[in-house]
Amino acid sequence: MRRALALARSVWGRTHPNPMVGAVIVEEGEVVAEGATAADGGPHAERVALNAFAASGRRATPQTTLYVTMEPCSTEGRTGACTEAILAAGLRRVVIGTLDPNPVHAGRGLDVLRAGGVEVVEGVREAECRDLNLIFNHWITQKTPLLAAKTATTIDGRIACRTGDSRWITGEAARADVMRWRRLFPAIAVGAGTVVQDNPRLTARIEGEEEWCPLRFVFDGLLSTAHARSLPALYTDEFKHRTIVVTTPHGGLGYVRQLRERGVQVWVLPSPTQRVGWREFREKCAEERVCGVYVEGGSQVLSQLLREAQIDYLFSYQAPLLLGDDRAKPMMRGLRTERLPQAVRLAEPQHAILGHDVLTRGRVVYPSELSVDETVFSLG
Repeated sequence: MRRALALARSVWGRTHPNPMVGAVIVEEGEVVAEGATAADGGPHAERVALNAFAASGRRATPQTTLYVTMEPCSTEGRTGACTEAILAAGLRRVVIGTLDPNPVHAGRGLDVLRAGGVEVVEGVREAECRDLNLIFNHWITQKTPLLAAKTATTIDGRIACRTGDSRWITGEAARADVMRWRRLFPAIAVGAGTVVQDNPRLTARIEGEEEWCPLRFVFDGLLSTAHARSLPALYTDEFKHRTIVVTTPHGGLGYVRQLRERGVQVWVLPSPTQRVGWREFREKCAEERVCGVYVEGGSQVLSQLLREAQIDYLFSYQAPLLLGDDRAKPMMRGLRTERLPQAVRLAEPQHAILGHDVLTRGRVVYPSELSVDETVFSLG
């Protein structure tokens, strides 16, 4: 199963909207065939492994075992049901990491295999196998994109000094890990302030791999970035067609037209105010089949996301630094938390040491009533 997990990770971020799955066929303790999920529309991992097994000239014996990180699908799709392929190949033992979260499939594949005389073992390295597909799991069960917030803070939860100085709070290992998660998500989002201040590229740059550009969302309710003296790189580089400016009707149709003429996409979402609503953005992403967005801030964007209870998952990088300054910039604000039961919590937290820094990540769980502090500044 460790090998199957490694195969699944080998297609990291390349299978959306399908899950990353790895499959290994073993005989007498030896791996004789393996496979990973192909890009959308291609064969699933089980079929890739079965095809390799058949091409080797081998025939299944009672000891031949298929290890797969996720339950094989049992419904006819573009590539056919994997359960039928397994039965047709004559396999009699299958070991599964986790159930398919898709309600159409969940548990059914196991029933089909068992009814066909296959011994099925489930739950092997289950937590790892389930954690592998955070985006797919949310997308297939909620029918909405996974909105994940990423922060990099000091021990006291600050993202920048009072002067705005923030480079670099975290070290090289943490920044490399951010690149890895950028490669997983089909889209990244930042606010107009981050674009103006940092002029980011928002691509995944991983050593030994070609630079990857996801969809790049810029939240700019007034299109302030479109009439800046110098246009940001997101609007002029070789990936500008992958940039989507998300704005409101208050931004000005002239600037919308100019951006589109430059090859930059623009989403104009309805809003009674000058800021883009996250619910409207989530609905638009669902329409466009954008199944996951990695939100890198800044503070105003993340605070608005928190106030609207729209963060599904949090990646929190923490450096061993302490500012101790009330005027240093906080990670998020805007809630009125008077008692601990009112706090926002992380479920199924994962922890990783990255050089001198620590990553804590997990699914965000909101209290039954989220108390918003109405005295906090209006978020633009």
